[in-house]
Amino acid sequence: MKEKIEKTNIKPLGDRVLVEPILEDASGKSKHGIIIPETVSKEKAEQGLVLAVGAGRLTDQGKLLPLRVKKGQKIIFAKYGPDEIKVGDKEYYIISESSILAVIE
Repeated sequence: MKEKIEKTNIKPLGDRVLVEPILEDASGKSKHGIIIPETVSKEKAEQGLVLAVGAGRLTDQGKLLPLRVKKGQKIIFAKYGPDEIKVGDKEYYIISESSILAVIE
């Protein structure tokens, strides 16, 4: 399943990653038919699609360490790790690489 990657003019700096959040289904029911309260469905996303990555992190010795995530990957990140930004009517997250928990393959 290929995800459509949005083109933006946003280029993250350093070890930051631009992510389009993947929002959960807002139907009010889980896939198993369990009714989910409205307050739960309004929580932040914890998964997203990487749209752009920064150049990497500089070490104390001045060496550039490139990021391990790449454009197009699906990731899981810490719930309260991202900074939210809005461009037009679209919402994006900017996340430090240290807040990324896993890549979904």
